[in-house]
Amino acid sequence: MSSFQTIDVRDLRPGMYVQLDLSWISHPFPRGSFVISSEAQIDTIRGLGLQRVRWDPLRSVLQRPAASAAAVGSDPDETEDAAAEPVPESVAPAVPEAEAVFTTEAEAKTGNAADAATAALSAEQEMARHQRRQLLAAQRAAQQQCERCYGDAIRGLREASELLRAGEPVEARERTEVLTSELLQRMLGDPESCIRLLTEGAGDRSSAHALNVTVISLLLGRLLNLPESELQVLGLGALLHDVGKVYLPERVRTLDEQFTAAELKLYREHVALGVLHGRRMGLSAQVMLVIGQHHELADGSGFPQQLELARLTQAARIVGLVNRYDNLCNPPLPANALTPHEALSLLYTQGQTKYDQMLVSAFVRMMGVYPPGSVVQLTDERYALVSGVNAARPLKPRVLVFDPSVPRDEATVLDLEHAPGLGIRRSLKPALLPREVQQYLCPHQRVA
Repeated sequence: MSSFQTIDVRDLRPGMYVQLDLSWISHPFPRGSFVISSEAQIDTIRGLGLQRVRWDPLRSVLQRPAASAAAVGSDPDETEDAAAEPVPESVAPAVPEAEAVFTTEAEAKTGNAADAATAALSAEQEMARHQRRQLLAAQRAAQQQCERCYGDAIRGLREASELLRAGEPVEARERTEVLTSELLQRMLGDPESCIRLLTEGAGDRSSAHALNVTVISLLLGRLLNLPESELQVLGLGALLHDVGKVYLPERVRTLDEQFTAAELKLYREHVALGVLHGRRMGLSAQVMLVIGQHHELADGSGFPQQLELARLTQAARIVGLVNRYDNLCNPPLPANALTPHEALSLLYTQGQTKYDQMLVSAFVRMMGVYPPGSVVQLTDERYALVSGVNAARPLKPRVLVFDPSVPRDEATVLDLEHAPGLGIRRSLKPALLPREVQQYLCPHQRVA
């Protein structure tokens, strides 16, 4: 029969053998069951958001008089409280010499057991810290590999644009086709790394936007189980969706609320110019439809033809949705940028009329309500960095927690799904974080 009992976390004391009914990634301890060795561990347990935990009196190594430990029928909590209070010498019973020797030996054995338990726990903690350091090092290496792929793709896209300007449209198409294939093979192997990198707006905007839209569109297409042939069409259409801007004046390549009617008309002509360049490049009809429809909206309020949802191809719907997301996260003026969470919330609201609702739901499921790389504040006021999404419970991602008492390379990872009472209170822009939190979480270096 189990000897475990429950106890309020406020009543925990060193020496208690406790069991945390949480997933191993929801707490920083090497094991879920252990002997508490310090007040610091008690503070950590209380910080997990638990109200009560299970403890085993029989495996605990609390210091207490032998008579109290042998009391029959006494309540364990009351026994512990009584043992914590010293007995005045004036009322303490005399202890025969033989009994005193026995008590001293028992205390020595208890002390040795506590020392052994503490040493074992320290060894396990060191092993856990080593494993976390290795994990975070591997994550940084994966992020660096993703960034290298991203840089290669940026250069390939620029080369294709230069070929088009140089009057070599067929060569430009061939270069973008190769680039799309490379993206499918190289950058989709680690979806969370890609999402994290793109939500940080890596690279200069003029060349990064097309690549951002392409990678996220391909991720969404893969989530929808599109065959490889359709993914190729989707990727090529996304990569070239703004190709018509190549010959537009710089000042009208990005939509501005202050545009005059003439400037707005010129800006919108990039769609027709894109179709024209697409024909010169010899693009397929499916890719041309992506270019021609990526600004159309489900309710018919888009441009240039005011097409409604039923007349839009699936690839054009995907690219239109992702195009809007990237523009919200990475606008021309950084001060106007929304956090990934804010952008997804806006898209979800607008999705009722402007976008394909099925696609919006799939997009939120893929990105998570708080995409990887999002900086958040938890309900217990701690700062954290989202490191992984939870498709089943989008509001409960995995997070790296800011804790100045823990080294950065051993940062605690919490799975909020298994942290009762703990959640996300709000998302934050990294620039608003205190300096020490920025240095600790390193938003540009950590990734799930």
